[in-house]
Amino acid sequence: MNLALAALAFVEYARLVKAVGAALPVTVSLVATLAACIFAAQPESLAAPALPAVGITLLAVAVSLMASGASGAGLVHGAAAAVLAPLYIGLPLGALVAIHAVAGREAVVTLVVAVAASDSFQYYSGRAFGRRPLAPTLSPKKTIEGALGGFLLAPVVLVAIAHWWLPRLPPLTVWLVGLGMVLAGIAGDLFESALKRAAGVKDSGALIPGHGGVLDRIDALLFATPLFYLLVWLA
Repeated sequence: MNLALAALAFVEYARLVKAVGAALPVTVSLVATLAACIFAAQPESLAAPALPAVGITLLAVAVSLMASGASGAGLVHGAAAAVLAPLYIGLPLGALVAIHAVAGREAVVTLVVAVAASDSFQYYSGRAFGRRPLAPTLSPKKTIEGALGGFLLAPVVLVAIAHWWLPRLPPLTVWLVGLGMVLAGIAGDLFESALKRAAGVKDSGALIPGHGGVLDRIDALLFATPLFYLLVWLA
């Protein structure tokens, strides 16, 4: 399931970065993204296979780009985009599997609910109190007041859920990680907005009618998952 989601997200990502003009080696980068997803899903040995995987990815990207005849800025942009894909998409989605293996489905549900709560609180706080734009060039509808709503309320939701499903964790630790997850989620949302703006599109795809593509739905989750993985590891 996670591999299929990673593949769908990568297709949208590749479309965005190609629209920017990057000479992305699609096959190599896709394989690296799926491999990163598989490696990250192994909770007992996450770091060990990741290091050679990074080296192999860099070598494959370099060879592929040189064989394609890309040069100048296109080569640099393509290399950066190819290496970013496994980190941006593969590792977080693989970490979801690792979280399930370590702490069970309750932990995964806790993560998803916390991210959804953050998005919802930001949206409704922004609608009710939003006056000052947070990042007008990237996401005109996001406001500082909306972000503050997420910071104030989403960690409380995470602490409340973790009290029942992850009782071994100190509430203060959960709250602090919750603050980090809100910040990471906002960064993930703005990062994807930057990709779409650079590509000149409103949505990353049209797979989900009325909601855009896969990346549009999981942009905050991709950035928040590594922090939650740290929370589970601390437990």
